Amino acid sequence: MPKTLCLDFGNTRLKWAVFSEEKILETGVLSEDGTVDLKNLLEKFKPEKSILSSVVNHAAPIEEMLKQETAFHLLNHHSRIPVSTPVGKPETIGADRLALVVAAAKAFPEKNNLVIGLGSAITYNYVNRLHQFLGGGISPGLEMRFRSLNQFTAKLPLVKPHWNFSLVGHDTRTNILSGVILGMAKEIDGIVEAYRDKYENLNVLMTGGDATHIRPLLRQHIIEDADLLFRGLFYISEFNLTT
Repeated sequence: MPKTLCLDFGNTRLKWAVFSEEKILETGVLSEDGTVDLKNLLEKFKPEKSILSSVVNHAAPIEEMLKQETAFHLLNHHSRIPVSTPVGKPETIGADRLALVVAAAKAFPEKNNLVIGLGSAITYNYVNRLHQFLGGGISPGLEMRFRSLNQFTAKLPLVKPHWNFSLVGHDTRTNILSGVILGMAKEIDGIVEAYRDKYENLNVLMTGGDATHIRPLLRQHIIEDADLLFRGLFYISEFNLTT
């Protein structure tokens, strides 16, 4: 079966997934530079196609390696995708957001879809049942919230995320845990509610490293899919690399 290598380079991690047709065979994370790990991946799986979504300045040899070994597509605002994009400035839309809305529209084609991506930033991405990606919102992600309290105050410590905490904190650390994590959960609940008030037949999906921990804290019904972005990348690769 032909294989496709999908690469998602975010601000925190360089992630990958290998597909055989529409089935994910394996996922993983590259090292910070990525070139050695990528070479090993190409030798191991021998993918015929590859696609890269990157929001960082990745190592220069990566694209050349992918071009030499595979039919390669770099996801950007010139890519052909099965949804339309906002009229404003399509070149400013993060490649990861395009992949998310494509995956949602493919999975739930007759619904209005709000896709929430939890990463360094939280992105809210709205694609309607006509498959028009109309935009959404961006707010600070979990780690950014913890870091901001430390960096913009004189005495507050940098607290690492920990999911066993109470509503009422008993010291500085637990006060920060309660405020940051529950604050983020209530933000998500409130934004989802606002979308549901505005749009009928709304489907809400969530993905990202913190989704498993955040979802139990939410009142709103949300579908969690850890591989949603990879699925979007695979669909876009098929749209652009299949003749």
